[in-house]
Parts: sequence; C-alpha cells; structure tokens
Amino acid sequence: MSGVRVGVDSGGTFTDVIAVGAAGGVTVLKLPSRPDAPEQAVLQGVSGVGGATEVVHSTTVATNALLERRGGPTVLVTTAGFEDVLVLGRQARAELYALAPEQPAPLVADGARLGLVERLGPGGVVWRELDEASLAKVLAAVLAAAPRSVAVVLLHAYADGAHERRVEAALRAAGYAGPVSLSSRVLPEHREYERTSTTVVDAYVAPVVGAYVARLDTGLRATGARLSVMLSSGGVARAEDAAAVPARTALSGPAAGVVGARVVAARAGLGRILTFDMGGTSTDVALVDGEVATTRDTVIGGAAIALPMVDVHTVGAGGGSLAALDGGGSLVVGPESAGAAPGPACYGRGGLRATVTDAHVVLGRLAGGLAGGAVALDEAAARAAVARLGEQLGGGASPERVAAAIVAVADAVMARALRKISVERGRDPRDFTLVAFGGAGALHACALADELLIPRVLVPAGPGLLCAYGALAAPVQRDLARSLMQLVAAGAVLDVDTLTTSFDEMEAESSRALDAEAVAPELRQLTRLAELRYQGQSHELSGPATPGTDLAAAFTAAHQARFGFTLPRAIELIALRVIARGLTPPPPLPIPAPEAGDPVLLRRPVGFGATMVDTPVIARARLAVGAVVSGPAIIAEYSSTTLVPPGWRATVAASAALVLQRC
Repeated sequence: MSGVRVGVDSGGTFTDVIAVGAAGGVTVLKLPSRPDAPEQAVLQGVSGVGGATEVVHSTTVATNALLERRGGPTVLVTTAGFEDVLVLGRQARAELYALAPEQPAPLVADGARLGLVERLGPGGVVWRELDEASLAKVLAAVLAAAPRSVAVVLLHAYADGAHERRVEAALRAAGYAGPVSLSSRVLPEHREYERTSTTVVDAYVAPVVGAYVARLDTGLRATGARLSVMLSSGGVARAEDAAAVPARTALSGPAAGVVGARVVAARAGLGRILTFDMGGTSTDVALVDGEVATTRDTVIGGAAIALPMVDVHTVGAGGGSLAALDGGGSLVVGPESAGAAPGPACYGRGGLRATVTDAHVVLGRLAGGLAGGAVALDEAAARAAVARLGEQLGGGASPERVAAAIVAVADAVMARALRKISVERGRDPRDFTLVAFGGAGALHACALADELLIPRVLVPAGPGLLCAYGALAAPVQRDLARSLMQLVAAGAVLDVDTLTTSFDEMEAESSRALDAEAVAPELRQLTRLAELRYQGQSHELSGPATPGTDLAAAFTAAHQARFGFTLPRAIELIALRVIARGLTPPPPLPIPAPEAGDPVLLRRPVGFGATMVDTPVIARARLAVGAVVSGPAIIAEYSSTTLVPPGWRATVAASAALVLQRC
C-alpha cells in the first residue's frame, strides 16, 4: 500500500509510534500513555507523525481487562449438566505444595452459568434436540441478568454449531444486543474445558476491546487511515476481524515485540535468540530458534486460552514496578506498577513510592529526561522515594545502596523468567543471543547475560520502539482448524480424497481473507499442519501435512525427538490446521540520522552495584558502524538507554545494532 504505514504499540507507560513513508523514510515518536483513554494517545501519536494511510496497532487492552478483571459481566449458556466445567477445569494445581491454594474466581459467576437442554454426540450427531421450553427459560434469565456479553458453549459444538447458532438467533430475536461469542466460531475444537474457557474469555473482553477498537477505528478513518490490529499469533488482521474474536488479541503487544526481535536478529545474522522486552509495567521473554514459536496453552489472569499465541512468558517487573517490603520484611519489586499516572516518583507527577526507574535515576544511569526530553526526570524526587524505602528497610543504607538492591531484585525476577523459557525446557542459554529492547531492557541486559552465561547481547536500533516496529513487520495472518478424531494406520499416507478436501475448504476461506487484504499472490504462504497423538494421550504434536506424508511415521519420529521414546499404541489424527500468511517486506529500521561531533556528551558518576564510577555518557547517533565502546559507559538515545558495565564492550554492527560482549 502506498502512503505512510504507521506501527503503534500502546503500553502501560508509553505509546510508541514508528511511521514509514512510501520512499522509505522513518519517523518515530514516543509519548506518555493514557490509561483512562488509550486511544487518545494512539490518535495523538498518529497525528504527530502525519500522513498515515494504514495503522497497525499492538495493544494490551484485552490483556489488562483480564488481569484487572475489567470485562463482563458475562453469562455462559452451556449444555445442561455442564455448567461447572469452567470451575472444574483440569483440576491442575498451579502451586503443588500450597496447603491452601487460592484459585482465581471464574470469569462467570455461579448464578450466571445457565444450562440448556440439548445434546450432541462427539461426531456432531444430535442425541437430544434443543428443547424450546428450556431455551425460553434461558432467554428470560439472560434478559433478566442484563449482561454485557454472552458466551455460548454447547457440548461437541466443534462438530456442528447449528444449536449454538439457534441460541444466538433467539437472543437477537428476544432483543439482546450485546456481544455473543459462540464456541463454534471462537474455537471449533475438542476439549470442553479449553473451549469453554476460551469462549468465555472472548465474551468477557468483547465489550472492552470492541468499544476501544471502534473508537480508535472511527478516529483514524476521520483522518483517512485504515486500522489493523496485531494478533497474539504473531500476525495482523483488519480491525473488524480482530474485534470479531477479541480473544485473539490477548497477547497482542508481546507478540509484536517477538516478531520485531526476530527480524532485527535475522538482519544481524542471528537465528537463535532469547527476546527480552522490558517496558514500564512488565517484562516479556521468549525463545526463538529460527521461527517464532506459538502455543495453545496460555493462561492470563487465571483464564485458559487455547488459541494460537506467540509463546511468551511475562513477569511483573518493569521500569514502573514498585519496590516494597513483603510481610516478612524482604525487599520485593512488582508486580504492582506506578503505570503512566502518576508514574515513577522521578516523573514529578505525584508518585511517592520508589520504582525501578527511580533506582536507575539515583544510580546516575538516567539523566535529563526520557523520549527526547518529553518526560523530565526529577532526581530529587527519585532520591526521596528511594530514601523512604531505605528507612523502612532500616540499617541506615544510603540511597545508592537501596537503589542497587532494587535493581538486583528486579534482575532476579527477570533472570527467573529467562530460565523458565530456556533452562526449564532443556535449552542452554549459552547457545543463544539475548535481544534486549523496550524502554528499559538495555539497562539490565548485561547483568542478565552475566547471570545466565549468555555470550552476547544485541540491542537493536530504536530498542524502545521495537514492538511498534514488529507490528509493521508482522504478516497478515489467518489460522483455521478442523477437528477430526480419526485413527491413522501405520504406513498410511495422507488420504488425498478425504483430508485434502478439508484442507482445500480451509485454504479457500483463508484465501478470501488474504484477498480482502489485497495480498499479492507471490507474498502468500499457506502451511498445512496435522495434529496427532497416541491413543490415550491428552496432548498432541503438530507437524507438516503435505500430500503423500506418512502421518504415522512422521508422528513417531517427532515423538521420539521431543520425548525420547515411542509407544506401541494406535495413533490418532486429532485435527487439521491451516496457517495462511500474507508476508510483509520488513520495513526499514528506525536508525537515527548520524550526528557529527564528539560521541562523549559528558561524564558523570554511575552506580555499578552501590559503587559510583566516573562514566562517559555517549550519544548513540554519533557512533559510526564499527565503533567500539568499552565499559563502563552509558549509551543514550531517543527511545532507550544502554548500560555497558565494566568488563563489557559494545560494537556498532552493520545493521546499526549494538552488539555487547564481554571483553
């Protein structure tokens, strides 16, 4: 598309904007978020870069609605006798050794889960017709409850959604005008709990996401721009398509960061990376070994979501995370955050409690302001907040020592997150490069690399804008699935006559979606996958399913590679999937225009631990390709700050990325 394409990432503290013109020019902008009206910051940012014809937006609206329980109220209509599936779940214990574990309350309250007399068998055969008298009672209960949304999850509706569609039609005929989420539309797959939970999540966030997308879309259309939304799967979709199944945006923001990190790493010749995105309220980490990994086993705010999502692990440690004492008097950081309002104490907006950003200010690592001076930093307020925390700790520790302790605790939280997606999955961090981005990622990257023995850190150009960049680089994407439940005989190949028909139907639907996005034929990528398991297993392995594939042999080899053994059991084909992508040529990186002059702007005391060391502050824009900066050093730029500790050096690569390694 000609004109200006704009990527926007709306975080808890900052809203980041990157605009790419038809001639390849790049404009960037970083401004404070508006938690009360996030679309206003987006519209302000798009207006600030000017001339937008297409806006691709990654958002945390659905994520925050789940974490903060700001969706609903929602009613669940399900097959009579299955009203408590949402509560029973898989009976898995998140805390194995907790004597009195606390489970998050379900998104739908007890009295709002309504049973409907009807029954389908596993193959979609009607075992009991939908009872009209029962339907009338359900409709009356829904109207009396006046919910903001309704989820309809009937038994085995993945095989035939006719009964669910009848319920939706009856709701509309009765005058209900709110969002209605059908499991046969949201997640037409087996497993009753996962399908129920995912559909409930979709209904729960629908009013919030729908209203937000509608306001933003209306505001952008008035300027002549079209809106697309980043999906949790790592692709993008039109605004109306994203709003139709809002659960697909539950990890929109983190997914954009992983996509962007993969692109910049590939340009630097790296394929095996650990992504480290530290923003204002949280840190997101992921492992990428060539391709971006996805999962259908995500839990957000205690709610399971079985839709394809980029495999990201999130912890509540960001620049705005609050430092406090727990019940035992130990120092903790996060998950509570100062957010954008009032923000850290150093923002001068009334915040009184110490945050990670305040600790960096006290240690001299941040000076002057953020985002090119858009956010001024009040060092005195930061020192006062950290000193108050020091008084609670006792012992007369200096503000610098308390600040160093805050940073160390935050590092420990983030190191655990990186271990979880690497060491705990049998992957050695020493085989990967840490890609650090987000506004605060490059301040902590070397410390984390030291902790996990990671040999190299990559800080891309414009690290604080990488999520917005990733939204622009993401492909148009459509994911479709069809449940089958068939036995696969040993030596059998893909049955072209039966299975290819299913693939063809899904690909035709995907192609229509790509047609609507005007994706050129040469940029289309269709991937066929089959999911199989041993009979009696509860989870599947997914693999390619091209015509002529020996599914049994492929599954056996994959099982051996993944788990180290095979079983003498029958193999089941559970589902077929089609992933359709409209590839997007990677946009140019937000490389700042080279500046003339001495790279060293000033020298100042900077804390490494609690020891203050005389350290140069260097302008990244004044460093030419090939330049080497030995630590200790601070490398400052518009969207972020990079800390180069003693014993480390930073080299400017040909891609304009900073490559940090131990001396």
